[in-house]
Amino acid sequence: MAVEAGGVGRARYTFRLRVSSSARTALLAEWDRCRWIWNECVAKSRAVYLHNRAHPQDRRTCGPAQLDKMLTEARTALSWLREGSSVVQQQIIRDFGTSRAKAQKDIKGRLPQKQRAGMPRHKKKHEALVTLNYTRRGFRLADGRLHLAGGIAASVVWSRGLPAQPTSVRVYQDGLGHWYGSFVVAVGAQPLPETGAVIGVDWGVRETATTTSGPHDLPHAEHGKKARAKLTCYDRMMARRKPKKGQAASKGYREAKHLRAKAHKKVARQRQDTGRKWAKKVVRDHDALAVEDFKPKFLARTSMARKAADAAIGATKKALIEMGRKHGRDIRLVHPAYTTMDCAQCGARAKHALPLGERTYTCTACEAVFPRDKNSARVMLHRAGLHPAGAEGTRPPGAQLQEAA
Repeated sequence: MAVEAGGVGRARYTFRLRVSSSARTALLAEWDRCRWIWNECVAKSRAVYLHNRAHPQDRRTCGPAQLDKMLTEARTALSWLREGSSVVQQQIIRDFGTSRAKAQKDIKGRLPQKQRAGMPRHKKKHEALVTLNYTRRGFRLADGRLHLAGGIAASVVWSRGLPAQPTSVRVYQDGLGHWYGSFVVAVGAQPLPETGAVIGVDWGVRETATTTSGPHDLPHAEHGKKARAKLTCYDRMMARRKPKKGQAASKGYREAKHLRAKAHKKVARQRQDTGRKWAKKVVRDHDALAVEDFKPKFLARTSMARKAADAAIGATKKALIEMGRKHGRDIRLVHPAYTTMDCAQCGARAKHALPLGERTYTCTACEAVFPRDKNSARVMLHRAGLHPAGAEGTRPPGAQLQEAA
């Protein structure tokens, strides 16, 4: 779930769907129609781009109005397209427009090539997973079942209740063939009792999160490392059974591929569960959180890439921020620059960055000695303007930043 900082926003509630064979056939047919519409939008967008390059004086557009007109003409001409729901077909056009607008905004903003969102591409039949979006007039809930436009019904595995009537639902299929329904619901903040405590959070690789409170540290669970032997076994099984170019995959290859995907899914769920439980504990016990605004993407290009990916720092940070906003806590993001060089005791800044292998911070100005990550977590508190009474390792408000000798 994600609640906006204002206290009121939208949240997603995702549930497993039990889909019959007839409903599965209908959903796949609906996806084939939507995929065809998406590919037509891609073709029209490219045609307009080439036309504008060749004829700058006669510029054309490819906005929602033009795409809606194209859909109307296609539904008029093609009977098999009219068999599908107009709601989900209009939504695929909206999704295409959003994706295209984001790519054009990045190009206009002259973002670096690696940071740009790519222009929409064709969705291939055997690669693109099913994703169908229905607005309020395209679905209803009755007798615990989800009824979609076109006479499609699926049973919902209700693990919890919805706080309000959903405004839309996304029906999708994952790589294992499981079906899910993701409902969008308007929600408000759910404040927790005040505790008067604050906490600083520093992200790392040796430990996923180091905080100013020892009991709230998050050790590296190493879910991926524990499952590595099994994943390697499935990788070798797939390599042995890999079909030759131009040949169809054998039953054994498909089974090995399914087992590998299942193992990866389990690891992903373990990481997600660990991060959410830790985030709930931190948010429940503290009123204000100073969180390092860490971008773990750069670690993918270092020798720590595998361990950093297994730590799932980005997902854990996102869970912490969303959980804090949901329960009305004060979340303050802190820029990570020089947090490993500043002293939490006196504010002095070292002249040189600490090597990654050096895990103890020693201040040359006040001679204070702290564990490296603990010192960084305390620096987060000071930079965020949080000064709890009697907090260990934080300098008093107004202390001047000085240069270490």
